[in-house]
Amino acid sequence: MVIHLVDGTYELFRHFYGLRRFNKGQDKPMGAANGVLHTVLELIEQGATHVGVATDHVIESFRNQLWPGYKTGDGIDPALWSQFHPLERALVAMGITTWPMVELEADDALASAAHLAAKDPRIEKVCIWTPDKDLAQCVVEDRVIQMDRKTKAMRNAQGVQEKFGVPPALIADFLALVGDTADGYPGLEGIGRVGAARLVNKHGPIEQFPAEVLSGERLELALLFKRLATLRTDAPLFDNVDVLKWRGPTPEFTAYAEQSGDARLLERCRKAAAKVAA
Repeated sequence: MVIHLVDGTYELFRHFYGLRRFNKGQDKPMGAANGVLHTVLELIEQGATHVGVATDHVIESFRNQLWPGYKTGDGIDPALWSQFHPLERALVAMGITTWPMVELEADDALASAAHLAAKDPRIEKVCIWTPDKDLAQCVVEDRVIQMDRKTKAMRNAQGVQEKFGVPPALIADFLALVGDTADGYPGLEGIGRVGAARLVNKHGPIEQFPAEVLSGERLELALLFKRLATLRTDAPLFDNVDVLKWRGPTPEFTAYAEQSGDARLLERCRKAAAKVAA
């Protein structure tokens, strides 16, 4: 059994700005959301049986209380923001297990779901569909892997090591030192990617750095950034991976598909459901 975990927020952004390249700013009300649904259906058509999608129901999380510069919803295009919650409802109507996150982030949901699924001995592999470097910390050998749809890359533990220069277990330490502009924290001044990789490979987690390498305010800042970078794996999303099995759309999906302006959506979903039922 293979578990597929999808970063719904990333996919929504990807489809929204992908469409923007062609629609000259004439955004369809649910164009990006429909794109995400088609992406999930594509996974199912290719054989995925167990799927979960995580979304940011609100952009802010507990991390905003820790660091004032942490990412917020400011600046999100209104046409994009208006599709966040309808996407969640559409996914549920399509029969997809969906985790709209409030106090935590979608990345925390993906990390928690991967952690829970990997504990089940029936699971052969967990695929996390996102290019987000934060999720690299969840990779476990060949069992939990990261799928980057943008570059069509599959990253297992060796792939993470090759890309970042550190193993998955030290990704949060690495990011704490170099920073993450997408999430809004700068890292430590004077430490770049090569230097950060060298330090964590030599000394291990930041907590083990000798005082002559990192101390005082810089150590406190590094530990704060590590807390921002460390994904939570304790969200109680499910007790059994069987809840992730897709059994077809709910009756409510017909109404959504008819109102969405995408005639292919319902037909494609019904065909996929018929194939699963057979």
